Amino acid sequence: MNLAAVLPFPGFALFATRIGVCGLAWNAQAVTAVQLPESTPGETRERMLLGLRKRHQLQPERGAAAYIPVAAMQELPALALQAMAGVQCLLAGTRPGLNEDWTRLSAELAAAGVLGDMRHACKPESSDAAGALPSLQQIPLDEFGVPPFHSRVYAFTRALGPGQTCTYGDVASALGEPGAARAVGQALGANPFAPIVPCHRVLAAGRAAGGFSGGQGAITKLQMLEIEGGAWGGTLSLFAD
Repeated sequence: MNLAAVLPFPGFALFATRIGVCGLAWNAQAVTAVQLPESTPGETRERMLLGLRKRHQLQPERGAAAYIPVAAMQELPALALQAMAGVQCLLAGTRPGLNEDWTRLSAELAAAGVLGDMRHACKPESSDAAGALPSLQQIPLDEFGVPPFHSRVYAFTRALGPGQTCTYGDVASALGEPGAARAVGQALGANPFAPIVPCHRVLAAGRAAGGFSGGQGAITKLQMLEIEGGAWGGTLSLFAD
């Protein structure tokens, strides 16, 4: 039975990327959560679903809807397919011909319902240069349960292109709250949409890596910057002279 044809929303799926197995959840209108890799696909799934349950508690009128697992590409709604394909393209990096082992799923991952390479479905954005990594700004996000200040931080962060960096203080100043660098860091630490909201591009003072709640923490943050051709020492900074 094609679950997507019967009850397409809300749903979630696990999918392979160059840095590991990620998760994505959606409803009829938008992506509701993205999860960077944890130690196992099961842990990735559970952390994403736990975050969704917590956000539903913050906005109970939305209801803590049951997310239907999807483990076949043909059962994905177009919105989810394009979002996952875009994340795969971004995380494949500036030299996608290298390190393509992630596209060959092991029997264990396939049995766990992990979806494989969907990059053929990645539609370039009108603002993307030929061959450039996708910015993912066209992907709609449902920010239910997200505090207003966090939403402002996420909107600014989404405007940072692949490889660009700034600091928590830069974001705070751009939002008209120059003393709110710590609050910016907390908002990004709670980001339920990485890497569609690319919090890995926001660094600590002095261009130090700063914290990161996804994957292996700062190691994953620096890996993602390196993959997309950025640098954590200030190169390609949005605010560079």
